[in-house]
Order: sequence, then C-alpha cells, then structure tokens
Amino acid sequence: MEVGHCFLDGSVDAVEFCGHESYHNVLAASTYVLQEGDQPTRSGSITLFDVDAESGRFQLIQKLETAGIFDIKWSPGLLPLLAQADADGCVKLYSLPCSGSETAELDTSGSCLTEVQGKCISSSMCLCIDWNSPATSVAVGLSDGSVSVVSIDESQLNIQQEWKAHDFELWAASFDIQQPMLLYTGSDDCKFSCWDLREDPSQLVFQNTKAHKMGVCCIAKSPHGPNVLLTGSYDEHLRIWDTRLTSRPVSESSICLGGGVWRVKHHPHIPGLVLTACMHNGFALVKFQADQVEVIETYTKHDSLAYGADWQRGNALVSGKKKRSAIATCSFYDRLLRVWTPQSDDVFE
Repeated sequence: MEVGHCFLDGSVDAVEFCGHESYHNVLAASTYVLQEGDQPTRSGSITLFDVDAESGRFQLIQKLETAGIFDIKWSPGLLPLLAQADADGCVKLYSLPCSGSETAELDTSGSCLTEVQGKCISSSMCLCIDWNSPATSVAVGLSDGSVSVVSIDESQLNIQQEWKAHDFELWAASFDIQQPMLLYTGSDDCKFSCWDLREDPSQLVFQNTKAHKMGVCCIAKSPHGPNVLLTGSYDEHLRIWDTRLTSRPVSESSICLGGGVWRVKHHPHIPGLVLTACMHNGFALVKFQADQVEVIETYTKHDSLAYGADWQRGNALVSGKKKRSAIATCSFYDRLLRVWTPQSDDVFE
C-alpha cells in the first residue's frame, strides 16, 4: 500500500528514518546533482518529511541546500543527530531540537534540522558513513580507497585514524554493532575486510578477496545476532556471513537479486528479514534462516536506479494482529521518493 510519494529536485541516493524515540515519524532524503562544465560542481540537499503510515500522512517539513551527498545516517545514540558524507570531502552533523524529554515533538511549521558541526576530512569524496554503537565516532569511506574514523565531541570533529584500506572507491564502511572496535569495509576492488580499531594504524583482522565477483556495495551487521553479517555486491548477490568463519559465505550460492545489491537494511525488530535496494531491479524483501534465503516480496514502482531504502521504526500499520512496518525507497535519475507498506502478510510472519 502506498503512503505517499514525492519528486525531489535532485537525484535521490539515500533515505533514512530517524531512530530516536521522539522522532520515529521523521524521514530524511538526500540528493546529489552534478553540474558539468569546465569547473564541475556537485550540489545536493537534505529534505525532511513527516510520515505516519496509519493515517496516510506524508508531509514535507524542511529542505536544506548542501554539497552533493553520497550518504546520510541517523545517530543510534541519545541525541537525534544526522551525519552527512558529501562530494566535497566533508562530514557534517545536523541536529533535531531535543529538550531531553521523550515527549519532545517536531515543529512541522518551520525549520527544525540545524547544522551543529562540520569538517572537511579529505580532498577525496566521502562516499559512505556509519556510526559506532556508542555514537562517539563515525567511519567514512573515501573515493581514493581510504577510510577515516572521525571522533565526535561537543566542540569539534577530529580524525582519529585514517588509512589506505582498499585499492579503489570504498563504498561500504560499517561498524560491528556488538563490537564497535571492529570496522568492516568493502570496495570496488572486490575485497571485503575487517579492521581492529584498537590498533593504530588499524590492524587487518581478515580480508576476503574471492567471494565477491564485482565490487562490494554494502555491509550490514545484524542487530539481532552477534555473528550474522550481510554483504551486497554489483555482482547481484546478497551474501550471508558468519563472522566466526569469513573464508566463505554461509551459503556459497547465497541469493541472486538482480541489478546489483546497493543497500541492505535489517528490520529493526524481526530477525532474518531484510530490505534490499537492487539498483537495476527495484527493491526486494528477503528472509533468511541459516543457509536458507528467499525473496518474500518485490517492489518495482521505481523507474530508475534503486539506491536508498529504510524501515520506519516504531510506527506501523496494524492488520489483524500483524504489524506492517512502513518502508521508504528512492531512485536516482527519476528523483523519486516513495513511502509504502508491504502487501504480503508473509513478510512479518
């Protein structure tokens, strides 16, 4: 069921629902626009929406002009912070108003997201960003194959570590949720790596160079199982890993989703249920258990590169006794953002 849709003024590459308890209704969408010419520029924006699937509310709140954005992520910590990785090599943090009370409400009548910190960390482009679980630092993947770990305090952003992790563009940098001293990275060089941040420079824990036949696009550690991790690749396969045995995926065949697996999002409450953005093949809801993987539902109402996808936390539609989490998806060239709920009851069983 469709909740709403909107065409933005730039190519939409990331959508993220806020996980902060007071702001489950807030959806952020980021854009990237390349202005070609003798001196090409990359511009972008962050647009906020107020979403309530049950009532059908899909309301634009605010738009901020920025540099061209490759990735955004909401903080998992106590404060409603949004981190941005952009084409100018900068990391920026934005905040929603927070009184410290769980009853704080979003003022939908005016601007609410404000920039609180920013730092240019590289002459290369920042391609991806992820928070550690204490929300004390972010990891940033760079277009030159480097990764940067940036610490966050009340006054400034500081580069803690930066090293050359891969040979080509680094599209995936993801902290281990249960062990935030570990950082996973993936790149166009087809390598899937893990680093121990307790060493400086970071020590390589493992590196798999054989499983992915093309570049690694995304890495998603499960919040429900300490050893479960998924990777997506341009080679169109979603792979399930046991972090105790990284010489090969749990299932050698994994599952082919078609189109290139650009984004993977675990359901916030249901183990073994993931949302995937499959570039040239729309979006897919996938269930897995042990080495069994199956597509439960597909969503094909986008006509361009399927890039951004996320689950809404908290709010859900109720059908009988089953809750249907709302989903946001976006596509690049047609500049389209959609919010919808799955059709099949099998998704949440």
